[in-house]
Formats: sequence, structure tokens, C-alpha cells
Amino acid sequence: MRNSTALASKSHSDAIVIRPSQGWMPLNLQELWAFRELIYFLTWRDIKVRYKQTVLGAAWAVLQPLINMLVLTFIFGNLARLSTDNIPRPIFTFTALLPWGLFSKALADAGRSMLTNRSMITKVYFPRLIIPLSSVLGGLLDFVIQFFILVGMMTYYRILPTHAVWTLPFFVLLALVTALGFGLWLSALNVLYRDVGYILPFLTQIWMLVTPVAYSARTVPTEYQFFYALNPMVGVVEGFRWALLGARPPEVLTLTMSSLISLAVLLSGMYYFRRMERTFADMV
Repeated sequence: MRNSTALASKSHSDAIVIRPSQGWMPLNLQELWAFRELIYFLTWRDIKVRYKQTVLGAAWAVLQPLINMLVLTFIFGNLARLSTDNIPRPIFTFTALLPWGLFSKALADAGRSMLTNRSMITKVYFPRLIIPLSSVLGGLLDFVIQFFILVGMMTYYRILPTHAVWTLPFFVLLALVTALGFGLWLSALNVLYRDVGYILPFLTQIWMLVTPVAYSARTVPTEYQFFYALNPMVGVVEGFRWALLGARPPEVLTLTMSSLISLAVLLSGMYYFRRMERTFADMV
């Protein structure tokens, strides 16, 4: 009897009690690292499910940017005749579609991630930040596939990467940080207000128009360049063209503002997401 009582007391003392948080919470990135295997599992799950039961499968990762390239080339080239800085328009547009496609997909997936994973949220505890994070990372495979298509186009047009090609990881990281930051805000708000799900596609379309995907940033009047640089994806797209195609390098002001805004949105999004985390299980 004494042994049973001692065992029960020990078991009770080792129990972990999870209570709702109060006020602003620390980010607790150490806990996020402890669940790194779950991040890998959810990222791989999203990749496998994405093209499951589709006829063309992963070919959609190639067809989508190619179709977008043809449409944008016709509209902004044949009709609007906007400048491409003396770079062939097809590769000029496709190079910009790579980081833009990575960003827009990550933003859309992260914004809807809390609702699409509601069954996990209501059944088991884990850092909820893992869900939008894995959604953002899931688009990297499509990006790699599309990058090989870009290499083939550069070979066809006989364009060699510039000495600044080593900066590409920085621009990829900046696109992911921007997507994750805004995705955290949208995913948390989408739990409270389902209108976000309807706003998200419209927001993505407008964002693309104010990003130099199908045109050069030089076409924007000088008096609006400062406000134009507030869009973090301007620095990313211009950086890709500079590193790969030898286009005009992005302005230092543009890169600085893009980086600072992305970091500010990411940090504020993480804190807001952590603050709202305690209500997710009840609201989804």
C-alpha cells in the first residue's frame, strides 16, 4: 500500500499542467526547436498531399508559372509595351515569377493553415506556430523545380548569372520571411474573422500588380519610388533579376526598407500569433 501511494505521488508530481496564457507571451523559440521533427513531418505532408489525385501531378509546378509568363508577356509586352531593361521579356518575367510564386503560395497557405489543420489544434498540444511555418516551407520544392526551368531558359537565351548570384539565398530568405510575417497575421485573424479567407486572393492579386513582376521598377515615377519601396517584394524581385540576368541592381534604400519591414512584420506577427494562440482551439 505504501509503495502504491509513493508511486502515485511521484506520478502526480511529474504531471505537466497546461494552463491558458495571460497577456503577451514570450516567443519561446526553444520549444519550437524541440518540435522540429513535427515541422519536417507537416512540411512533407503538405508536399505529398498537394498534387495527390491529380492527372499532371508535380507538372503543375512548371505549368503555372509558364502560363502566367505567357499571359503577362502578352498583356505587358504586346499590349502595354512596358520596358524590360533590354532583357528578353519571357525570361525577364519568368525570373520575377519565381520569388513571387514562392511568396504568394506561402502567403496563401499560411493564411489558411489554422483552419485547414483544425483537427490537430483541437486534439493535441504543440506550438501552433509550427502550422503556418510548415505551410511556408512547403513551397520550396516547387521553387526548386521552377528554378531548373529558369536555368534552361538562361541557357537558351545565352545569359550567364552575374557575380552577385551568391546573394540569391538572401532574397529567397527575404521572400519567406515576408510571407511568414504576413501569414502569421492573416492566419490568426482568419480564425477570428472568416472574411480574411475571401480577402486573401484579392489581396494577392493587388499585391502582384504593385510588384515589378511584369515590368521594370524604373517605370514607376521618381516621386513615388519611396512609397513603392515600402513593398518588401520589390527588393526581392529586383534582386533576383540583378543576380541572375544582370539587370539594374536594386537601390540600397529599397533593400534596407524591404529587410526592415519584413523583420518588423515577422516579429509583430509572431507576438500577435502567440497572444491569440490560447483562443485557437475554441474558435476554429
